[in-house]
Amino acid sequence: MAHHKSILVVEDEKDLAELLAYNLKREGYDVAVVHTGRQALDALRTHTPDLLLLDVMLPELSGTEVASRARTNPATASIPIIMLTAKTGEIDQIVGLTVGADDYIAKPFSMKVLLARIEAVLRRSERPSTPEGKLLTLGPVTVNHETHEATLDAELMKLTLTEFRLLSSLVQAGGRVLSRAFLMNKAMGPGVTVTERTIDVHITSIRKKLGSHAAMLKTVRGVGYRITADLLEGDEEPLAAHR
Repeated sequence: MAHHKSILVVEDEKDLAELLAYNLKREGYDVAVVHTGRQALDALRTHTPDLLLLDVMLPELSGTEVASRARTNPATASIPIIMLTAKTGEIDQIVGLTVGADDYIAKPFSMKVLLARIEAVLRRSERPSTPEGKLLTLGPVTVNHETHEATLDAELMKLTLTEFRLLSSLVQAGGRVLSRAFLMNKAMGPGVTVTERTIDVHITSIRKKLGSHAAMLKTVRGVGYRITADLLEGDEEPLAAHR
């Protein structure tokens, strides 16, 4: 069954790029392929894909730089990004996530795994057909399930899709503690393996984006996270203790 979703593949290894394009087209995706970071930015200016499959090591501009620039441009800020890398170190993964990647897969990978990850990321990028209450508000934060946007003091927050899903889940919980495992499932989709550290990185990024309201988002030692409208409310653990 055709997906009718478009994917921009950015991969400098020509053979791998062709293999990716072939398999994605066979799954029903519309695919465009470019081989350098600059070509990727040019392609994004002319067409907004549903997903960006982005190699980290690219000529001219690195994949992390492309992701970073895509995230700072309002026209491309919400495109889901999956990064491909030959580096498997946790540090590289953290760097990929902090520039706004939604997922990360290390080479060599099986095509089956990659296709499952692409489906999972696209699935969570789709607007829910039955938004849970559409608008949710907790203190200065309002989450809109229909538009996949969140505002802070009526100003639009620049969130990645994963960050939106996490913030939305926490706001929906209304102060209840959500475990890392629950949040991983909510944000990344079932069957996607991520480390707890990955969730922590996304949470740290959300805290930064909450600015002066960062203390709303509390760490509960050994359990997970919760968000509360009351900045002065006591918590099981001081925020600074779990950095």
